[in-house]
Amino acid sequence: MKTHAKLGSDAIERAEQDAERPVAFLTLAKEITRWHHEKWDGTGYPDGLAGEAIPVAARLMAVADVFDAIISPRVYKPPLPMEQARDIIAAERGRHFDPDVAEAFLADFDGFRAIARRYRDSVPA
Repeated sequence: MKTHAKLGSDAIERAEQDAERPVAFLTLAKEITRWHHEKWDGTGYPDGLAGEAIPVAARLMAVADVFDAIISPRVYKPPLPMEQARDIIAAERGRHFDPDVAEAFLADFDGFRAIARRYRDSVPA
């Protein structure tokens, strides 16, 4: 599990090398892919980055990824209620998540909930 972030980043880097010219979205995709499991407090992976050393795009994806993982069914767990996901993200401000990014998520939770409901994979509301 902990190797997928680096493996994905390496694959995107190979795609960048094959491109005839720089492709801006690949640079951003590589940042997100490599560092979306880093944690604000430095306990994440693959590089143990902390705080503002984590690219902003990866900090944003960290919240989105955890929210989706919590509310989505997995073979090893049922989906949890969106409100529980909100509470988990709130509790992890300043540890797992950039406090400002977590605050922005919490400030517009109703908007995020609406988007999740609109695009969910046949999971009961």
